[in-house]
Amino acid sequence: MLIILLKYLKNYFKYLNYFLIDFKIRSMMTLITSFSITFYLIPIFIHYFNKNKISQIIRKDGPITHFTKKKTPTMGGIIILLSIFISVIIWSDLSNKYILYILFITFLYFIIGFIDDFYKIILKNSIGLTAYKKIFLQSIANIFFILSIIIDYKKKLYIQFIIPFTHHIIIYNINIILYILLCYFIILIMSNAVNLTDGLDGLAIMPIIFIALGLIFLSYLTGNIYFSKYFNFIYVENSTELIIICLSIIGSGLAFLWYNAYPAKIFMGDVGSLPLGCLVSVIAILIKQEFLFLIMCIIFIVEFISVIIQIIKFKYNKKRFFLMAPLHHHYELKGISESCIIIRFWIISLILIFFTFIII
Repeated sequence: MLIILLKYLKNYFKYLNYFLIDFKIRSMMTLITSFSITFYLIPIFIHYFNKNKISQIIRKDGPITHFTKKKTPTMGGIIILLSIFISVIIWSDLSNKYILYILFITFLYFIIGFIDDFYKIILKNSIGLTAYKKIFLQSIANIFFILSIIIDYKKKLYIQFIIPFTHHIIIYNINIILYILLCYFIILIMSNAVNLTDGLDGLAIMPIIFIALGLIFLSYLTGNIYFSKYFNFIYVENSTELIIICLSIIGSGLAFLWYNAYPAKIFMGDVGSLPLGCLVSVIAILIKQEFLFLIMCIIFIVEFISVIIQIIKFKYNKKRFFLMAPLHHHYELKGISESCIIIRFWIISLILIFFTFIII
C-alpha cells in the first residue's frame, strides 16, 4: 500500500520515495513491524482472555499432563494473522497479483479457523467444527484459489520435480485436472497437518518459521531470471515480492514464540494453525516448488499420516497403532518430556530445511 501511495506522491517525497521503495528496506521493516505488533499485542490479548476466562479446551482423551493447561488462553493466532496482514499491506506491493491471492485465501482460512475455535469455546468441547464441515469450507476456499491462478496462468500449469543430488530437474506441463487435485490436496493436507501438530507448546510455530526461511530462499531463486536459469528452476516473474510475506510470518512467529514457548502462556488455536499451514502451501504453489516444499514439511506430513494410520487401524480391528495420535502424543505417553519432544521436532525440521538446500 505504501508503494502505491508513494507512486502518486513521488514528486513531493522524492528521496523518501526512493528510500521506502527499496526492497531491502521494505524487507527489514516488514520483519520489524510484524514482530513489534505481535510482541506488543499478545500480552494485552492474554490479559483480556484471562480476565474473561476464555481458555483452551482440553480434549478429554488427551494426556493427563495437558489438563494443567486448561486455563491457558487460546486463539493467539488472531494476533499472528493481524500482524501478518498489517505488515504485508503496509510494506508489500499490493499491485502484485500473488500478494492479493495469498491475502484472500489466508483470510478465508482465518475465518474457518475462527469459527472452529469459537464453536469450541461456546460449546465447551475440543471438537469445534466437525471434520466434514471443516473440509467442506476449506474445499470451497481451495477451489476458488486454484481456479483463480489457473485463469491467470493461462493453462501454463507447470509442476517441477527435482531429482536429489543431481543437476537434472524435470519440469512437467500437466493436465489441468491433475493440477487442480495436486494443489487442492497440498493446501488441504498441510493446513490440517499444521493444525494437528499444534498440540505442544511451540511445536508448530517454529517449523513454520523454518519453512518460511526456506521459502524466502526459493522465492528469491525463482524470481531472479539469472539464478532460476542457473539452477534450472521455473522462472516466476515478480515472485521475489513473496519474501515480504515470508518475513512477516517469521517476525510474527518469533514474537508469538516468546509467549508460546514451554510453558506456554497462550496457544494459537485453529485460527492460527489453519491459515498458517495454508499460507506457506500457497506460497510454494505460486513459486512452483511443491516438491521441495513437501520435503521441508515432512514433520507435519508425518504427524498427519500418524492420525490417518490410527483411524484406519482402529476402524479395522478396534486397536490402536500408536498409544495416541498425533505422533507427538505417542511420545508423551512413552514418558518423553514435552520440552524434549518439542526441541527434537525443531531439530528435525531445521535439518529438513538444510537437506532441501543440499538437494538444490
